[in-house]
Amino acid sequence: MLIKWDITIPELSGDTPRRAFVWLPEQCREDPEARFPVLYMFDGHNLFSDQDATYGRSWRLGEFLEREELPLIVAAVDCDPGEQGERLSEYSPFDFNFRRGTPIKGRGQETMRWYIEQFKPLVDREFPTLPDREHTFIGGSSMGGLMSLYAVTRFNEVFSGAAALSPSIWVAPRELDALLRSCPLAPGTRIYMDCGEKELSYRRGAMRRRLGQVARILLDQGALLTFRLIPGGQHNEASWEAQVPWFVGTLMYGE
Repeated sequence: MLIKWDITIPELSGDTPRRAFVWLPEQCREDPEARFPVLYMFDGHNLFSDQDATYGRSWRLGEFLEREELPLIVAAVDCDPGEQGERLSEYSPFDFNFRRGTPIKGRGQETMRWYIEQFKPLVDREFPTLPDREHTFIGGSSMGGLMSLYAVTRFNEVFSGAAALSPSIWVAPRELDALLRSCPLAPGTRIYMDCGEKELSYRRGAMRRRLGQVARILLDQGALLTFRLIPGGQHNEASWEAQVPWFVGTLMYGE
């Protein structure tokens, strides 16, 4: 069951409304006393409905969770779709230069503070969650994948697992690597990271090396890392939809 409502994030976009999404498992109806893990995600508009998705194709995440009868709540919020790089700013922990040198002010820390201090308490209050770290995950793709890596390391006391699909790890690579190395991970931290084969076509050798660098740091930090190169995978929603069973399985392993 998908619930949608309007929400504001004053810290990021003033009083401009955007949509929040919460997917509830069918078990909520069957057992009102049951409590469930929560996966927080970015780009909520692309997760559940083709009608809501930016390019007309969603991850159809709810359909998968319903079909598999998985006891998992998913909570997500739209990004800011502004034309001045607002999404890039919200979903980057670091300042960086985008194409043709356009400067982007990284506001990822503000975004995560809102998720942790405002959105998570709201979800825990209104829905049947298991609010502890062990049952709290985060995930996203592209810039949302970068944010997921940032969140699970910088705020590891909140999130025990992350799914980073096609993460934009070439944004401020020195800053990202320094962060990953400086934030100790609690034992048992699960991280899923992938990249599509066709995403490697640009500077193929450099891309492979960069992925290997980040994977090595995560392993050195003790992460339980699932790392995949997707045969034929691309940087789009259809490809990420195909990875849903893989990353959900990683986060929910043993649940």
